[in-house]
Amino acid sequence: MATKIFVNLPVKDLKKSIAFFTKLGFTFNPQFTDETATCMIVSDEAFVMLLVESRFKDFTKKELADPATHTEAILAVSTESREAVDELADAALGAGGSPANDPMDYGFMYGRSFNDPDGHLWEVMWMDPSAIEQQELAAAE
Repeated sequence: MATKIFVNLPVKDLKKSIAFFTKLGFTFNPQFTDETATCMIVSDEAFVMLLVESRFKDFTKKELADPATHTEAILAVSTESREAVDELADAALGAGGSPANDPMDYGFMYGRSFNDPDGHLWEVMWMDPSAIEQQELAAAE
Protein backbone atom coordinates (compact mmCIF):
# COMPACT_ATOMS: atom_id res chain seq x y z
CA MET A 1 0.00 0.00 0.00
CA ALA A 2 1.31 3.43 -0.95
CA THR A 3 2.06 5.73 1.97
CA LYS A 4 2.39 9.05 0.17
CA ILE A 5 0.03 10.85 -2.16
CA PHE A 6 0.88 13.26 -4.94
CA VAL A 7 -1.90 15.31 -6.50
CA ASN A 8 -1.12 17.05 -9.79
CA LEU A 9 -2.89 20.31 -10.63
CA PRO A 10 -2.62 22.44 -13.75
CA VAL A 11 -2.12 26.15 -13.13
CA LYS A 12 -2.10 29.12 -15.47
CA ASP A 13 0.53 31.18 -13.65
CA LEU A 14 2.99 29.19 -11.50
CA LYS A 15 4.47 32.23 -9.75
CA LYS A 16 0.99 33.47 -8.82
CA SER A 17 0.06 30.02 -7.48
CA ILE A 18 3.26 29.79 -5.44
CA ALA A 19 2.64 33.25 -3.98
CA PHE A 20 -0.97 32.32 -3.12
CA PHE A 21 -0.12 29.06 -1.36
CA THR A 22 2.90 30.61 0.38
CA LYS A 23 0.50 33.11 1.98
CA LEU A 24 -1.46 30.11 3.29
CA GLY A 25 1.67 28.77 4.98
CA PHE A 26 2.63 26.01 2.54
CA THR A 27 6.24 25.40 1.56
CA PHE A 28 7.79 23.97 -1.59
CA ASN A 29 10.49 21.42 -2.32
CA PRO A 30 13.17 23.20 -4.38
CA GLN A 31 14.41 19.85 -5.75
CA PHE A 32 11.17 19.54 -7.71
CA THR A 33 10.75 23.17 -8.68
CA ASP A 34 11.57 24.85 -11.97
CA GLU A 35 9.81 27.32 -14.28
CA THR A 36 7.13 24.74 -15.18
CA ALA A 37 6.40 22.98 -11.87
CA THR A 38 6.75 22.95 -8.12
CA CYS A 39 6.10 20.44 -5.37
CA MET A 40 3.95 21.95 -2.62
CA ILE A 41 4.39 20.19 0.71
CA VAL A 42 1.08 19.58 2.46
CA SER A 43 2.43 17.09 5.02
CA ASP A 44 5.05 14.36 5.29
CA GLU A 45 2.72 12.12 3.29
CA ALA A 46 0.88 14.52 0.96
CA PHE A 47 2.16 16.74 -1.84
CA VAL A 48 0.59 18.82 -4.59
CA MET A 49 2.47 19.19 -7.83
CA LEU A 50 1.53 22.54 -9.38
CA LEU A 51 2.27 22.30 -13.09
CA VAL A 52 1.83 24.99 -15.72
CA GLU A 53 -0.88 23.83 -18.09
CA SER A 54 1.50 23.03 -20.95
CA ARG A 55 3.60 20.81 -18.66
CA PHE A 56 0.51 19.16 -17.16
CA LYS A 57 -0.64 18.25 -20.68
CA ASP A 58 2.53 16.13 -21.06
CA PHE A 59 0.92 13.64 -18.64
CA THR A 60 -2.50 13.21 -20.21
CA LYS A 61 -4.13 12.68 -23.59
CA LYS A 62 -7.37 14.24 -22.34
CA GLU A 63 -8.41 17.86 -22.57
CA LEU A 64 -7.97 19.88 -19.41
CA ALA A 65 -11.08 20.82 -17.48
CA ASP A 66 -11.57 24.51 -16.85
CA PRO A 67 -11.70 24.68 -13.04
CA ALA A 68 -13.52 28.01 -13.29
CA THR A 69 -16.54 26.23 -14.80
CA HIS A 70 -16.04 22.51 -14.07
CA THR A 71 -15.07 20.62 -10.93
CA GLU A 72 -12.45 18.00 -11.70
CA ALA A 73 -11.64 17.28 -8.07
CA ILE A 74 -12.26 18.54 -4.56
CA LEU A 75 -9.06 18.83 -2.55
CA ALA A 76 -9.47 18.60 1.20
CA VAL A 77 -7.01 19.34 3.98
CA SER A 78 -7.61 18.77 7.66
CA THR A 79 -6.61 21.05 10.50
CA GLU A 80 -6.15 20.59 14.23
CA SER A 81 -8.99 22.92 15.29
CA ARG A 82 -12.06 24.87 14.22
CA GLU A 83 -10.03 28.05 14.60
CA ALA A 84 -7.38 26.70 12.22
CA VAL A 85 -10.12 26.05 9.63
CA ASP A 86 -11.13 29.71 9.82
CA GLU A 87 -7.52 30.91 9.78
CA LEU A 88 -6.67 28.96 6.63
CA ALA A 89 -9.92 29.79 4.82
CA ASP A 90 -9.63 33.47 5.73
CA ALA A 91 -5.99 33.49 4.60
CA ALA A 92 -7.04 31.96 1.27
CA LEU A 93 -9.71 34.60 0.74
CA GLY A 94 -7.30 37.37 1.76
CA ALA A 95 -4.63 36.04 -0.62
CA GLY A 96 -6.86 36.15 -3.69
CA GLY A 97 -8.95 33.00 -3.40
CA SER A 98 -12.71 33.17 -3.79
CA PRO A 99 -15.50 31.76 -1.63
CA ALA A 100 -16.83 28.37 -2.73
CA ASN A 101 -19.54 26.75 -0.60
CA ASP A 102 -21.28 27.80 2.60
CA PRO A 103 -19.49 26.73 5.79
CA MET A 104 -20.62 23.39 7.18
CA ASP A 105 -20.98 22.91 10.91
CA TYR A 106 -22.15 19.60 12.32
CA GLY A 107 -20.80 20.29 15.79
CA PHE A 108 -18.30 17.41 15.72
CA MET A 109 -17.16 18.42 12.21
CA TYR A 110 -16.59 21.88 10.78
CA GLY A 111 -15.43 22.98 7.37
CA ARG A 112 -15.12 25.83 4.91
CA SER A 113 -14.14 25.92 1.28
CA PHE A 114 -12.53 28.23 -1.24
CA ASN A 115 -11.43 28.33 -4.86
CA ASP A 116 -7.74 28.97 -5.49
CA PRO A 117 -6.79 31.56 -8.16
CA ASP A 118 -7.10 28.90 -10.89
CA GLY A 119 -10.56 27.87 -9.67
CA HIS A 120 -9.61 24.56 -8.02
CA LEU A 121 -11.99 23.75 -5.14
CA TRP A 122 -10.32 23.29 -1.73
CA GLU A 123 -12.03 22.24 1.49
CA VAL A 124 -10.57 22.89 4.93
CA MET A 125 -12.03 20.70 7.65
CA TRP A 126 -11.74 19.76 11.30
CA MET A 127 -13.28 16.79 13.07
CA ASP A 128 -13.42 16.39 16.84
CA PRO A 129 -11.08 13.49 17.68
CA SER A 130 -13.43 12.31 20.45
CA ALA A 131 -16.22 11.93 17.86
CA ILE A 132 -13.98 9.60 15.86
CA GLU A 133 -13.21 7.59 18.99
CA GLN A 134 -16.92 7.34 19.84
CA GLN A 135 -17.68 6.05 16.32
CA GLU A 136 -14.92 3.43 16.64
CA LEU A 137 -16.27 2.29 20.03
CA ALA A 138 -19.82 2.07 18.69
CA ALA A 139 -18.63 0.04 15.70
CA ALA A 140 -16.71 -2.35 17.97
CA GLU A 141 -19.80 -3.05 20.11
